Amino acid sequence: MTDAGKAVDFLVEIGTEELPPKALRELMVAFGRNVEDGLARQRLQHGGIEPFASPRRLAVLVYALANSQPERDFEQKGPPVSVAFDGNGAPTPAALAFAKKCGVAVEALGRTRTSKGEWLSCRVKEAGQSAAELLPGICEEALQELPVPRRMRWGNSDYEFVRPVHWVLMLHGPNVIDARLFGVAAGRLTRGHRFLSRGELEVAEPGDYQRVLEQAFVVADFGARRQRIERAVREAAADSGGVAVGDDGLYDEVTALTEWPVALSGRFNEAFLELPPEVIVATLTGHQRYFPIRNKDGQLVSAFVMVANLESRQPEKVRDGNERVVKPRLADAAFFWDQDRKTSLESRCDGLGDIVYQKGLGSLAEKSDRVAKLAAAIAEELRLDASPVQRAALLAKCDLLTGMVGEFPELQGIMGRYYAVDSAEPAAVADAIGEQYLPRFAGDSLPATPTGQALAVADKLDTLAGVFSLGKKPSGNRDPFGLRRMALGIVRIVVEKKLELDLVALIEVASRLQPAQAADASERNSEIYDFLIERMRAYYVDQKGLAPEIFEAVRVRRPASLLDFDRRVAAVAAFVEVDAAESLAASNKRIANILRQAGDATYGAVDASLLEDEAETALFEAIGSAKASVGPMLESGAYEAVLTRLASLRQPVDDFFDHVMVMTDDEALRQNRLALLAGLRGLFLDIADISRLSIG
Repeated sequence: MTDAGKAVDFLVEIGTEELPPKALRELMVAFGRNVEDGLARQRLQHGGIEPFASPRRLAVLVYALANSQPERDFEQKGPPVSVAFDGNGAPTPAALAFAKKCGVAVEALGRTRTSKGEWLSCRVKEAGQSAAELLPGICEEALQELPVPRRMRWGNSDYEFVRPVHWVLMLHGPNVIDARLFGVAAGRLTRGHRFLSRGELEVAEPGDYQRVLEQAFVVADFGARRQRIERAVREAAADSGGVAVGDDGLYDEVTALTEWPVALSGRFNEAFLELPPEVIVATLTGHQRYFPIRNKDGQLVSAFVMVANLESRQPEKVRDGNERVVKPRLADAAFFWDQDRKTSLESRCDGLGDIVYQKGLGSLAEKSDRVAKLAAAIAEELRLDASPVQRAALLAKCDLLTGMVGEFPELQGIMGRYYAVDSAEPAAVADAIGEQYLPRFAGDSLPATPTGQALAVADKLDTLAGVFSLGKKPSGNRDPFGLRRMALGIVRIVVEKKLELDLVALIEVASRLQPAQAADASERNSEIYDFLIERMRAYYVDQKGLAPEIFEAVRVRRPASLLDFDRRVAAVAAFVEVDAAESLAASNKRIANILRQAGDATYGAVDASLLEDEAETALFEAIGSAKASVGPMLESGAYEAVLTRLASLRQPVDDFFDHVMVMTDDEALRQNRLALLAGLRGLFLDIADISRLSIG
């Protein structure tokens, strides 16, 4: 370590009442990141940083944290030279005062010249502040900047945090940092498991933290605790003859609910297996945070795994208690299943008119009608029978009126499909209803059926157009309607399922159907297009690793079809790999600059009689030949073949710029040569603006 002093570990722990489980991991990661950022701002050197979290604590361990900031050299600015010396060159009081402040003679002062003149200056060493002085502020700021879902107050205090704070531990090496956070004085005491441990626990120094807690039945490391849960759940499920069902969100939530996790298996009545499997999974995972079990054939079995927060001396009683809780939950689900099927899905349509979809956008019935019309337009473009998708659109939201979806909102669409089948709706209609919300999250599966794809795109596009018409488009991190996810869903469906759709025309249809109309409809439609294309950019650049400049080269052409956009992106990505790409990209950039300096005028046909140099004649002929051959390729969307053909223009283009002066004084020659270059640039612009590429 440097002159900042000996480095020792630092630990801060905030003890609270039970923290919200769905937010715990994010809070933990943010706390660690915020502390690290604060240390960087205060120039406190350190080693690695490790955050911890359990239901009743957030903590950060900083390894090898310096005792103080390093000394800092900086230049102290004094008075202007014109003020520092009089007409005889003698120092003025201003110069003498500055020299005294710097602790040197006037003659030892330096001079710094700036655009505004010359100034006296001196080099100053600033001693660093101690970590003990800085850490309370760093930690307080880190906690205030946490992404807390909802802050609360407690007692008679004015302090606000995600949950009431009961203790604060803050150690730098063996020393307690003198600090108060949320009105609680920092110390070296922590607390173990709420039921398996008694009293406060002393932590001598940060390195003892995990060991002290483990002895008090707390696994402080979130990741280690989750691994322990995954292993225990896997073993318990195997003992029950299957594999546990659970996603990352469920494992994180169970990890956030436990400090000393112990897995136990349980069973329920096999009669409940008559329920749709999604209902059983939703009941066990959503209400109870249990892990259902599937057999080797992928079928649910009448067993589950629970994770308790303690190791009981009577595990059978724990098992019995959890099994007793599951039974009424599944019985409620069975009741909803039976009751909902007594009424056909179609008979619920009238009720949609009584439910407001969104203020300013009408009822669910009106939304269903809009989606049906938009879905019909999509079906027509895709040359599908419009009847099934229109029927599916009109029935799509009916399951929102069922008891099952009222209890399990996450099953909307899924239950709609079951009820559609039970109501003897055609398979295409039922499947589309079940696929309307796909993809629900990043990496989720896409609608498999053409009718489902058309309905999913129509539903999402109607929502986008509606929210934009209300002026509530996303801003910053705020996206209460989930429009970014919907836009990415449209991109994925269209591109991955290869749907040839005129997006611009469909946006116009979707906007025209909205109840909120505006005078600037074209501007709003352009905003929706740009919003979708920005999600497409994230899809290619962030998820697929495409070079941003390739995407932007195509984006400026504003293709109406996302599938056409995709083909252009693929063509440009292939083009940048050919030998001629670097030269042609540079030439296009040069041409774009020349045309811009000339005023970006519209040029007519090239006059062959004005071609004087062999190089410009050769380029003229090469452009004519290329134009004739790429026409059919463009019509068929064979963009990669077009760019491959245009790559053959490299030599005549290079020769032209080597031998021909474009901006000649002769007006007629200059305009003719500009027309020649405009024609060349137009050939490439039919695909993309390759002048935006930086190759080599």
